[in-house]
Order: sequence, then C-alpha cells, then structure tokens
Amino acid sequence: MNLFKITIVFVIIANSLTLSGQEKLSNDKRTLKESFKDHFLIGTAMNQQQIAGIDTTAIKIITTQFNSIVAENAMKSMYLQPKEGQFIFDQSDRFVDFGIKNDLKIIGHTLIWHSQAPDWFFKDSLGNDIGREALISRMEKHIKTVVGRYRGKIYGWDVVNEAFNDDGTWRRSKFFEIIGEEFFSLAFKFAHEADPEAQLYYNDYNTALTAKRDGIAEKILKLKKMGLRIDGIGMQQHNSLTFPSIEEIEKSINKFFGLGLKVMITELEVSVLPWADSGPTAEITSTEAYRKKLDPYKDGLPDEINKELGDRYLSLFNLYLKHKEKIGRVTLWGVSDKDSWLNNFPIKGRKNYPLFFDRDYMPKSFVKDIIVLSDKFREN
Repeated sequence: MNLFKITIVFVIIANSLTLSGQEKLSNDKRTLKESFKDHFLIGTAMNQQQIAGIDTTAIKIITTQFNSIVAENAMKSMYLQPKEGQFIFDQSDRFVDFGIKNDLKIIGHTLIWHSQAPDWFFKDSLGNDIGREALISRMEKHIKTVVGRYRGKIYGWDVVNEAFNDDGTWRRSKFFEIIGEEFFSLAFKFAHEADPEAQLYYNDYNTALTAKRDGIAEKILKLKKMGLRIDGIGMQQHNSLTFPSIEEIEKSINKFFGLGLKVMITELEVSVLPWADSGPTAEITSTEAYRKKLDPYKDGLPDEINKELGDRYLSLFNLYLKHKEKIGRVTLWGVSDKDSWLNNFPIKGRKNYPLFFDRDYMPKSFVKDIIVLSDKFREN
C-alpha cells in the first residue's frame, strides 16, 4: 500500500473514531443548553477554523451543546479595519450568518480595546498621535460601521474591553491618553445609536480583585448617573485551580448586580498550569522564557489534577447557579483543549487542559456532574 493510501486509511479511521464520540454526544438528550435553558445562556468562543467551517467536529459540539457564541478574534478592530477605511467583513459575516442559521445568541466582541487595535487608529500620516477630535471621529466611524452592519442580528456587544488597571484606576491606553475617560461613555453612546435594541456590556478580567471591583463599580455608577446606557458587566473568568476565590467572585457578582446591571460570565476556563509571572493575568503582552516546570503535563493530565479541575468547575457553577437571577450568560473561552489560547500563553507550545471538551472532542467526566447540578437548582 503506498503512502497516499495509508494516509487516506488513517484519516478515515481517525474521523470514524471522532464521529462515534460525537454520535454519542449528539444522542445524549442532556445537553448543556437544554440543562441551563431555565437558568442562563451557555456559550462558547469560536476560532477562525470553526467560523470558516473547517473544524466540523467542533461545529457539531457548538450547535449541539451551546445557545450563544462569540468570536475569539474575528470581530476585533485589527481584523475588521486593518487600514483606515478598509473594512474586511468576510469572517465576521460568516460568524454572524452561522449564528443566525443555528438560532444562537450572537455576542459581538469587541468594539474598543487597546490591545488589538491597529496602529493607524491613533496615528496621523507622519506617525504622530492624532488629536482628540480625530480619534473620537475614528471611534464613531468604526463603531457605527460595524454595529450598523449587524443591526438587529447581534444580541449584545462587548463595547469596551479592559479599560481599568488592577488597582481600579483608568488604564493609560491610547484611547484614554488622547480622549480622556470620556472615550468610555462615547463608545457606548455610538453603539447605542447604531443599534438601539442591542445589549451593551463592559468586559474585563481580574474583576474579583477588591480594588479593581470597587474601581469599576465606582466609575460605572458615576457614568450611569450621567445617563450612560450600559446593560451588563462581563466578568472574564480566566481562572486557575485556586484563583480567584469563590468568595471574591461572589462579591463581584453582587457588587455589579447592585448597580442595576446583569452579570455575564465571560471567557471562562480553568488553567491547570502554573502561572509564569508573579500573578494571574489575561495580558497577552506578557512573555517569559520557556521553563520546563511551567509545562508539566505534556504526557497527559494526572488523575488527581483532573479531579481538582472537575471540583473547581463544580464550585464555579454552583456559584453561578446560586446567583442565576443575576447572571445572563456563561461563556466558555473555546470548545476543546486543543484550541485554547492557553496552550500558547505566555509560552508557546504549553499543553493545557482548561475546557469542557478534551483534545479528542469528548466531554470530560465532570460535564455530566455540572448537568446534574443544574437540575438540582431547577428543582429548588
């Protein structure tokens, strides 16, 4: 048998094994979206291969298990408008069309974010920072073009992403440096004008830190009193096995809901690997030289760590379900372990195990326990 035929046979066998697992998953009537339908939306992030229709196994999981989707990268400004006035909607159109076709609540992520904005956004033709009015004009054009294109199709928008430091102060991003804190309220104003029916959210990480929680709450309350339209806070949940504590997450849920806002649990995952720096962070600019001790599970996850992972997820979902009236959505940041951004952050090639589905697209053992837990909260 030649190499080509051997390869074809291998692919057929591999696909058959994956499909058999998916058939089992599809035939299980106790899906995540059915189990949580009386509690809150349950969603996942889609990567480029899934949006393009290439990763068909992941797509099957998405349509079977979830009722909400968000694009991992396809709707960020560096992809939508890489050059001034040059909007590229190929991927975002496919993403939105997929959501509509499969009756999924679509979340737009994200309109204004310092980290993945194209450099031209803040510069003139000579490479100097533009002035305040010019940046406001560019913000308005970008937001109204993007939101206007999908008016009536997007359920909710992450309007501003990660605008605060961990101490609760304003992040000194280019948006803040050039415009001042008004950039925040202007972004929400422009989004609301472009689609008055869409929900509007602020999204950030480390919201369980006391100083950050209080700083965000103080500033958003002030803006709400000034007439800001904001519907919810996205609490990014880039968790480890021990951080943040359930108690601090609960304080943040209560604090934000107390502002008259719905809470969205966003970007949920649980990393089983040690942090590479002095503490947990979602900053994609962090880098550190590769060290073996930071990638201990190349050959698989030990049983005791897998149990810790399941226990951690059960504790988190017990909390979310306890406060289900305050929570509008829980969104996992990816479908399977093999696609997680944590495999490459902050060191490329690490092997992490942070999600509900393993590298063979099979649900982990704790997923059924989470479904059973959701039933208990329905009965109560």
